Amino acid sequence: MNDQKIVSPVIADIRSGMKRGKVVSAEDAVRVIRDGDTVAIDGFVGYSPEELLEGLSDRFDKTGEPRNLTLIFAAGIGDSKEKGINRLAHEGLIKRVIAGHWGLIPKMQKLALADKIEAYNFPQGVLTHLFRDIAGHNPRTISAVGLGTYVDPRHDAGKVNTVTKEDLVELVKFDGREYLAYKTMPIHVALLRGTTADMDGNITMEKEPLTLEMLPIAMAAKNSGGFVIVQVERIADRRALNPRQVKIPGILVDCVVVASPENHWQTFGTHYNPAFSGEFKVPTATVEALPMDERKIIARRAAFELRPNMVVNLGIGMPEGVASVANEESIFEYITLTAEAGSIGGIPSGGVNFGTATNMDCLISMHQQFDFYDGGGLDLACLGLAQMDAEGNVNVSKFGPRLAGCGGFIDISQNAKKIVFAGTFTAGDVRLSVEDGKLRILQDGTVRKLVRNVEQITFSGKTARQGRQQIFYVTERCVFKLTPEGVELIEIAPGVDLEKDVLAKMEFKPLIRNLQLMDERIFRPAPVGLKDDLLSIPIEQRLTYDPVTNIFYVNFEGLNVRTRQDIEAIRSQVTQICQPLGRRVKTIVNYDNFSNAPEMQD
Repeated sequence: MNDQKIVSPVIADIRSGMKRGKVVSAEDAVRVIRDGDTVAIDGFVGYSPEELLEGLSDRFDKTGEPRNLTLIFAAGIGDSKEKGINRLAHEGLIKRVIAGHWGLIPKMQKLALADKIEAYNFPQGVLTHLFRDIAGHNPRTISAVGLGTYVDPRHDAGKVNTVTKEDLVELVKFDGREYLAYKTMPIHVALLRGTTADMDGNITMEKEPLTLEMLPIAMAAKNSGGFVIVQVERIADRRALNPRQVKIPGILVDCVVVASPENHWQTFGTHYNPAFSGEFKVPTATVEALPMDERKIIARRAAFELRPNMVVNLGIGMPEGVASVANEESIFEYITLTAEAGSIGGIPSGGVNFGTATNMDCLISMHQQFDFYDGGGLDLACLGLAQMDAEGNVNVSKFGPRLAGCGGFIDISQNAKKIVFAGTFTAGDVRLSVEDGKLRILQDGTVRKLVRNVEQITFSGKTARQGRQQIFYVTERCVFKLTPEGVELIEIAPGVDLEKDVLAKMEFKPLIRNLQLMDERIFRPAPVGLKDDLLSIPIEQRLTYDPVTNIFYVNFEGLNVRTRQDIEAIRSQVTQICQPLGRRVKTIVNYDNFSNAPEMQD
């Protein structure tokens, strides 16, 4: 990259260290990209460096250059139409794409599925960590994420089509355990975005809804001898920026492009919302309740798996409804919702705003969020369910001629303590009615989703059964659970016929051992009272002892002590646990939202 001739005099001035600053036009900036370069792009769904992508597309349209680029990006960046990565879907411009998600870039999908380009689909979190390893000149990113799925080299090694030949992932072992080793590569050009740049290229992101992996990508390009281009909204003078606000230091930035307003919206769906950038909080009453349909039924049943103090991730699509249910049931204060893009707390957004959030407690970078997720930090993840099979495998990534991609699905589903896969039982024109606490199937979908074998394994039931995860599959008419013996049907909706509405519409026979009715409250218009359920934890589940640390854990969150019987129940359980120990124990007590009736104080 460094020995290539720089044709732009402005860029040449920057390279020579002249004091005119680093601000150039988009046309000048993208002229640094050469044939065969690897270009890393940072963005998330509707959050995109749109000025730079448009500039690169325009250059190719006008000159036929550059050619044979490799694109690498972790998250899906597009609007399912023209924007984002769709702008770069030109034959000749692109040779290879390594992406975490393909669902929002149909134009690039078309090239991949027609064997016009080489194409890979890797887990989103792995790609965010890959940039860090490229920056550190590490030869591989080592991770258990992807084992047993289509990314595993014993399956497809993440290759999307037949013209993709090179293996970029291999199976390795350490201490007797299997891992995947993802190959790193130099980054020649990085296309990024921020809010404000000074004349030396220091970048702040005060109005951006996300910070993603901007810094690792910039470091990866710089340490590869590459070039870093950042689009911003505005320019400040030298030394005018608060150093604590700078997210990408000027030493990593080669040039800055001031974007036109139409190419620097916060997302494709929102011009500017200060709540997305954490500048203020909005009333949660503005979150709309879901209508009484299959989506609300599924979201309600999924929400029944919530417990106090859980850290939760909600996937795009059907799982987003859990946030609406949590708001309607007034239980937001008892759980923490997160999104893989980096938000912690608050309410994750949907649609083209997916990845952003309002009323956040904290916003961290995406690679940091995946560090947390990969280490088991998630108590519960609610993810989509497009296909499942008799092994408990789930496919959300590829269906015939449609390439959706995995996004963060593999990273999250392999590492959360509890998983709820949420989706309708069939696909197509489904018509339901809910009457008097019962569900009626008026017209079923024409596409079966519970099949003998999924088209592609995005979640491996076999791998999951080797661990300790709790796995549920929730539909509007029934609920399944993954057990060591296989997929078990554990609940059915009131009013649904087991043979006609469930078993006859499946391509495999599940285990049926103790079939129960789904809670009737799910199928009534009124709120189901999840708050009372959430806080009504049996006293024996509130008091636990860890012999390894000699710590007695007491969870009094949300507990209301009203009678002598309440006190005696606590006393009895404490005595039962602690008296046999014959020694003092360390005790940790959670008193959040605890109340004790005045007459019971003594």
